[in-house]
Amino acid sequence: MLETDRLRIVPLTHNQLINYLQADGSLEEELEVEPLKRKISLELIEAFEKVILPAVGNPTCNYLFSTLWTVIDKERKAMVGDICFKGDANPDGEVEIGYGTYPQFQKQGYMTEAVGTLCQWAFDQTRVACVLANTHSTNIASQRILLKNGFKPFFETPNKVYWRLQKVEGLAVERA
Repeated sequence: MLETDRLRIVPLTHNQLINYLQADGSLEEELEVEPLKRKISLELIEAFEKVILPAVGNPTCNYLFSTLWTVIDKERKAMVGDICFKGDANPDGEVEIGYGTYPQFQKQGYMTEAVGTLCQWAFDQTRVACVLANTHSTNIASQRILLKNGFKPFFETPNKVYWRLQKVEGLAVERA
């Protein structure tokens, strides 16, 4: 678990991931937070079934780079969003990050804080030299999150912008 002054960022276990998918309040009860009506996208359900659950259950994978981390506002006792890496670092030391804030908690700086915290944690791990992300070209809010955390765009297509945050030796992360 990672903590900031206002957030707890909790990596979910295999059983907690199952409870997350059930969206029946059991995960919130276990995490001692207020129940939240969550709508789980078909895309996320598919990612759970094909990638996340098998990777978290695989003893050869570092589950912290495969699981979903839930972002909790400590004062409100509420889950405000989710963040994850998309697998272990590749041979070049790159990991990819993905994230989302629940609609009722957007524009409050939660994900900017969570992305910064998780990137800092990643750079403290061996083998991680770079964090990658991608955003839809029209998702300005997500792009701002990355910019505020020092990410730089390195490639664009008509629909996507690809971002990179490079570890700087002697410094935790390079900030813009």
